[in-house]
Amino acid sequence: MNFDYDLFVIGGGSGGVRAARVAAGEAGAKVALAEESRYGGTCVIRGCVPKKLMVFASEYAGVADEAGRYGWDVTRGVFDWAAFSKRLNGELDRLEGVYRRLLDGSGVKMFDSRATLRDAHTVALDNGDVVTAKHILVATGGHPVRPDLPNANLGIVSDDIFHLAALPKSILIIGGGYIACEFACILQGLGVDVTVYYRGAQILRGFDDEARGLIADAMCERGIKLHTGTNILDMCPADQAAEAGQGAGPDVLRAAGQSTHQTKASTGSNQGPVWVKSTTGHETVFDQVLFATGRKANTAGLGLEDLGVKLGRGGQIEVDSYSQTAVPSIYAIGDVTDRVNLTPVAIREGMAFVETVFKGNPTPVDHDLIPSAVFTQPEMGTVGLSEEAAREREEIEVYSTSFRPMQSAFIDKPDRVLMKLIVSKATRKVLGCHIVAPGAGEMIQMAGIAIKMGATKEDFDRTVAVHPTMSEELVTMRKPVRTA
Repeated sequence: MNFDYDLFVIGGGSGGVRAARVAAGEAGAKVALAEESRYGGTCVIRGCVPKKLMVFASEYAGVADEAGRYGWDVTRGVFDWAAFSKRLNGELDRLEGVYRRLLDGSGVKMFDSRATLRDAHTVALDNGDVVTAKHILVATGGHPVRPDLPNANLGIVSDDIFHLAALPKSILIIGGGYIACEFACILQGLGVDVTVYYRGAQILRGFDDEARGLIADAMCERGIKLHTGTNILDMCPADQAAEAGQGAGPDVLRAAGQSTHQTKASTGSNQGPVWVKSTTGHETVFDQVLFATGRKANTAGLGLEDLGVKLGRGGQIEVDSYSQTAVPSIYAIGDVTDRVNLTPVAIREGMAFVETVFKGNPTPVDHDLIPSAVFTQPEMGTVGLSEEAAREREEIEVYSTSFRPMQSAFIDKPDRVLMKLIVSKATRKVLGCHIVAPGAGEMIQMAGIAIKMGATKEDFDRTVAVHPTMSEELVTMRKPVRTA
């Protein structure tokens, strides 16, 4: 059978674009790609890139105070959200253009259209075109979801943060994962009064307990009101609550307008203040509510199940170690498969797909020992097993130190950092490394190389320290603090 294309990719995010252009540019395949929104996907347009730029912006909040303690005469100004947003949008436009040029330069045919599947080799586009392909790669990513709660539409999700006309004076963030914690730190740094409700006992579930505990403490020290064991019970517009007799008594807290920092744009959302009742009985009015309660794969309406593609309970596409679905001609990579939802992982999955399908080199995806970072303040970098996960698997030694780094200690700031190694008693291999510190994301990349190579504790010990640095502690810890 003759096909219009060797490969049709649905989704123009980092994984889909990499697979498309490598298949076309290096393997000589005839490739097309459809994207219904903006090229770059979640990472470039609605996630990693704009979020990290917001992290940078928020970190300047403390510069004037720190500089003053170091002897500089610096006066703190106010944050101009409108000016930042304009520059941010310009950068995202530039990056989207880069993605388009990369595809065009590789000879990939681009369709700015939504694509659905008619059969195992046929794609229908909402512009009316119908095309065929020998192989189809689904890389449609995921999207944030709101909880099943009355009036949940009054709150925003992470995608909306980047499009706010103005910063709210106060915000309630629902959730305790890395997205919730990152935006809590970002918004607090930009001058917003931040409250976090998380139903669990501690934020950042799944990460090392010692590391997430330190981050929780740091968030509270920065003025974030962190309420664990707490969830949202009810919400409605504040004026509606007042009319009903809710939110009018002396026990009701008014979070809106209590920001400790001034901003040039502090008019809140277009929908107006929101009255919230928590599961602990507190009633509070916030200018904005952000739901960071999870994400879901973008598979609805694609026609996958009708073709025999198996979906998981969360709608994610089930694939094997080569990213192949139950339908041999259809593959899937990235967040839509809900394996490890990180941009570099999606790119690696795309590369492995091309090696397997177009280069005759069957390549399973390696999801072991993936370094990652949480861009809270301070950051957390992690690779390998947490202490809790490791001790369930085998006998371990834990090397850990927490201290005030030189830069903070000199000006009497309470900020602490953590350096931690998890070591196998049997093999002496480093099973996990966890860093909580400014620049932890940069540090963990380097540590990840050594741990991926199978470095032992003695390999770390043989490495000469770089002094004076925070990270030198990774190679100077001689005695375990505990065994398990």
